[in-house]
Amino acid sequence: MENKILTPEDKLVELGLTLPPLRPASGNYVSCVRTGNLIFTSGQGTNEYRGQLGKDVTIEVGYDAARQCMLNLLSVIKNEIGELSKVKRIVKVLGFVNSTPEFTDQPKVINGASDLLVQVFGERGRHARSAVGNAQLPHNNAVEVEMVVEVE
Repeated sequence: MENKILTPEDKLVELGLTLPPLRPASGNYVSCVRTGNLIFTSGQGTNEYRGQLGKDVTIEVGYDAARQCMLNLLSVIKNEIGELSKVKRIVKVLGFVNSTPEFTDQPKVINGASDLLVQVFGERGRHARSAVGNAQLPHNNAVEVEMVVEVE
């Protein structure tokens, strides 16, 4: 029996996940910019997760929000390059967490995005990262994530 190499899209299906439709921009910007072999994405929030970590959103719900942000970002990347197997490396992830001044577990929240990248891309999904707290995010999003991706 031949071992089939799973594409990132296959891995998403295996995880029971589907990429959502592209979200419209909420301002005067584009969802990503490609320069050479790098794609810089705009930040992606969600339509589902609102509120502040440390007040009305738990770490577990924040984790799910970061995961959904990453699915939204993967939709942007797939739209730009056609298939996710053209991703050579996830270079950098920047996660913003809508949080109270006392909340200090931003890294645990942004793990929702990072864990998904490693599940989908394996070693190519390991990346540099920042996870920062913010007093507020647009539309009261709980989380917003952006990233830099190297492509073929």
